[in-house]
Amino acid sequence: MFDVFQELANFQVHIAIIIFLLTYALIITEKMNRAITALLGAVLMIIFGIINQENALRHIEWGTIGLLMGMMIIVGITQQTGLFSYIAIKAAKLVNGEPLYILISLATLTAVFSALLDNVTTVLLIVPVTLSITRVLKIDPIPFLMTEIIASNIGGTATLIGDPPNIMIGPAANLDFNAFLVNLGPISLMIYLVVITCICFIYRKQLRISTADKMQIHKINEKLYLQNIPLLIKSVVVLLLTIIGFVFHHSLGLEAATIAMAGAVLLMCIGLGEKEIHDAFQKIEWVTIFFFVGLFILVGALVEIGLIKQLALYAIDLTKGDVVFTSILLIWMSGIFSAIIDNIPFVATMIPLIQTIGSLGGISDLEPLWWSLALGACLGGNGSLIGASANVIVAGMALKDGKEITYLGFLKLGAPLTLLSLVMATIYVYLMFLT
Repeated sequence: MFDVFQELANFQVHIAIIIFLLTYALIITEKMNRAITALLGAVLMIIFGIINQENALRHIEWGTIGLLMGMMIIVGITQQTGLFSYIAIKAAKLVNGEPLYILISLATLTAVFSALLDNVTTVLLIVPVTLSITRVLKIDPIPFLMTEIIASNIGGTATLIGDPPNIMIGPAANLDFNAFLVNLGPISLMIYLVVITCICFIYRKQLRISTADKMQIHKINEKLYLQNIPLLIKSVVVLLLTIIGFVFHHSLGLEAATIAMAGAVLLMCIGLGEKEIHDAFQKIEWVTIFFFVGLFILVGALVEIGLIKQLALYAIDLTKGDVVFTSILLIWMSGIFSAIIDNIPFVATMIPLIQTIGSLGGISDLEPLWWSLALGACLGGNGSLIGASANVIVAGMALKDGKEITYLGFLKLGAPLTLLSLVMATIYVYLMFLT
């Protein structure tokens, strides 16, 4: 009888691995919508009895889901006011249409917005404005767009809400907004300054235009982009209150997801009518939400069958439980894998693995491992065109405008800068947390 149960268990392990690998392959190749792919994999895990329905729901990280939905609503409503377009055009005018300075301005705005909003939302806001500005200046938008991709991933590294990997790591590791800002903010800033300097040097010859073309930027009236001033004021106030809430949410005894949802509800209550409220809910990127749901269940199934535990034991055996070795290995493994595949599914797999390494390996302080994972995954997203969701979105928007960001073209810029970023991150983690 025992042998029968053992064979059944082995069969389920094999089926789970096959489902997981096939799902990842489909996500990487983008043969199907990624949300449908993740949900299909999750449903198959349940149908084959690898995880039951109750446990599947238990493995969904609702804190991540709530944080994403709340911020999507707030940013979606604020976007309608034209505030972000106004700021971007104003920044271009302040530098008198000089392409190199515009690139720096837009990249810096992208990095800052990515830290305060999230990088996917930020590129959706910045890219259309960038295309308009470069069209007026009669200059190739590709250097601007590729720089904004890189800036978005670096800026998103700095905070809890900036990049999907951080949004996932925060609730799982019980790390708050302040912890991310204090520990990852300084290195994100240092990496950004070094990377933007390198990019300016690389593109300096491509960003030269005549004085007459530079002056064309002053023909754009940025005030025309501003819509519904009362809603704009309410949106800015609520957005600021939400960010302040993130800073103090531990003192308030509230989760980041609760703060985000409270901000979304408050803005809808004071700023929108019945019809606008329905429209606000449509601002939620449901494809992204269900993609996360599917991934959480997929990885939860691997936890249930003990595969994550076995991988953790192998990792402990490999590193001998040495925190320094484990942390550095995590940075580079996360960076490389996140360049090859989307960093979201990779981080979804690594979170329970790190938790298990902590419990089985006797590592009491897991913070160096969490910071290593966050830095590797976020910065590694710049390693290739499919490394992060923001990259894919920008490439798609550029293609719709008749401009193509090729995989190899991005790789030539992104890969060396990613290696440089990972070297800086490794030195930072070692000096700050491991010595």
